[in-house]
Amino acid sequence: MTTPHQDECPDALLPGTRRALLHRIAVGQAEGRAPSLVAAVVRDGRTVWQGARAGLPGTDRGERIQYRIGSLTKTFTAVLVLRLRDEGRLDLADPLERHLPGTGVGEATVGELLAHAGGLAAESPAPWWERTPGSLRPGLDDVLGERPLLHPAGRRFHYSNPGYTVLGALVERLRSAPWEEVLRREVLEPLGLDRTSAQPLAPHADGWAVHPWADVLLPEPVQDLGLMAPAGQLWSTTEDLARFAVFLVHGDDRVLSEATVREMRTPATPVEAADVADGTSYGLGMQIQRQGGRLLVGHSGSLPGFLANLSIDVDGGLAAVVLANCTSGPPLSTLGADLVRIVAEAEPRVPAPWRPLPEVDSSVLELAGPWYWGTHPFALRLTADGTVSLGPLTGGGRRSRFRPNGDGTWTGLEGYYAGELLKAVRRPDGTVDHLDLGSFVFTRQPYEEGASVPGGVDPDGWRGIG
Repeated sequence: MTTPHQDECPDALLPGTRRALLHRIAVGQAEGRAPSLVAAVVRDGRTVWQGARAGLPGTDRGERIQYRIGSLTKTFTAVLVLRLRDEGRLDLADPLERHLPGTGVGEATVGELLAHAGGLAAESPAPWWERTPGSLRPGLDDVLGERPLLHPAGRRFHYSNPGYTVLGALVERLRSAPWEEVLRREVLEPLGLDRTSAQPLAPHADGWAVHPWADVLLPEPVQDLGLMAPAGQLWSTTEDLARFAVFLVHGDDRVLSEATVREMRTPATPVEAADVADGTSYGLGMQIQRQGGRLLVGHSGSLPGFLANLSIDVDGGLAAVVLANCTSGPPLSTLGADLVRIVAEAEPRVPAPWRPLPEVDSSVLELAGPWYWGTHPFALRLTADGTVSLGPLTGGGRRSRFRPNGDGTWTGLEGYYAGELLKAVRRPDGTVDHLDLGSFVFTRQPYEEGASVPGGVDPDGWRGIG
């Protein structure tokens, strides 16, 4: 898949939108005091805008210049693990010990490690791993330390860099090859990410620390993270990460299916009260947050000298990439969300035209319309993608889409009814008596007389009381 330059794209943004985006990154670079900051926006699978701001000579080189992306590397590592799952080499419910014995954290499952719910410590033992050579931690014991588990596995979200080191070791064990080699062969090359690498490739930005109280700089060291590489080693560009964003929405059958990348974007970890209040969660190698009424997925990253953010609004068909070469300063998560918001508000997505279904099964069509769960009115609708939807006629409540199973039943796809079976229960003459949804009975009239309502219906029917 190619990503056209803004000037070549037939869906390029309007001049006012482009200026608003440039203004936003200019403010971010100036107020955050970043030596340089580069960004890109993707709309409906195309890169439609790229921008750069720099305060140092020779650093404003745009979409092809590499920046270190820190923990955004974890999303790439998660893709490798899920490829193994999809091939049947492992299950997310497998304890790590089954595939990588002797770590001391083997009770955690593969899925829990992907979701930072394995109970592992956040960091490896001293010295600070991000600013020291990986050669100081030659074995997993050196990464995990004497007390690798701080919490019971599966009980809470606790972000863990060593957890992704373990996942990288798992990939190496099952592929019999180094993590970097597996990543290049199975993800980077198929997706055309030729400017994403474990080691920096020219041209690349230099990493800087900016003094908190003076406008002066200090070079940050560039370390090979060794075994910690699967947690934060990678370098990339706005161009490559824009392509990666498209993949994380639509999938690519050479790497992962659309269903699997959707699974990555689905919350997979227990959240605490503060997380609920903040609207944040974590999937399988992907952060999930609600900002400004939009659900954004992706990941942030930081290493000494660098900041990175990838924010994707799947429903809105938008994504933003922001990279900077400073240890701290501009809040890139907020900046990425703002770039998405600017485009969404300035140029609202034009919906596809409504079209009738090409054909319809009459036995399904007769189920469309109002149904009652007790006295609560619901509506069943046929949708253009071949699913059916069932939800309250008004207000909030339990709702879901259901995919057909090919035998006259449907399976719920989301929410309370995810995985639950919906079926039409018919009378001996073939007419529909009721809908059964996981034992819940839906009738055409509230507590319909003669229908198979659990507990029966009072024979005297509805009445008033004088």
